[in-house]
Amino acid sequence: MEKTKEKIILGIDPGTTVMGYGVILVTGQKVKILQFGVIHLTKYTTHEIKLKKIYERVSSIIEEFHPDHVALEAPFYGKNVQSMLKLGRAQGVAMAAALNREIPITEYAPKKVKQSVTGNGNASKEQVAAMLKSILKFQDAPKLLDATDALAVALTHHYQGGRVQSSSKSWNAFLADNPNRIK
Repeated sequence: MEKTKEKIILGIDPGTTVMGYGVILVTGQKVKILQFGVIHLTKYTTHEIKLKKIYERVSSIIEEFHPDHVALEAPFYGKNVQSMLKLGRAQGVAMAAALNREIPITEYAPKKVKQSVTGNGNASKEQVAAMLKSILKFQDAPKLLDATDALAVALTHHYQGGRVQSSSKSWNAFLADNPNRIK
């Protein structure tokens, strides 16, 4: 009899004020939550200290759970360039923690995550949390939806077959996917 392969996926919803994380265990098609929560960063005074704390906390989650894959929500394209830079740095630091341990990383666009979990790429954070409660059978959704967003990223990676995918997309592909952003 062949043993069912287990894998652990760490999902991360990057942020510079609150960063969500979710760790799931996948055994065949069965999914179990190991842990999910948020990393509060508002108490730190400088962006550099926030980045250090992100690296340390993601590293400690990796040390505790030994994930086989890390799935991150890719930054969305916003109007505020400074916010985008800070978010990109936060994502990069979380990626560095995984890369330091040679864990494969896959990025998913927010619409892809919402589509995978709810069937609607424009679903609200609340709709994503409600669907996750139903799928993963947990009682209390956290007050901060960054934690459920991170769980959704991990679940999306599982739904995609757990394959490491290239996240590089051309500008033409981005513009085709986002016609409302063309002015």
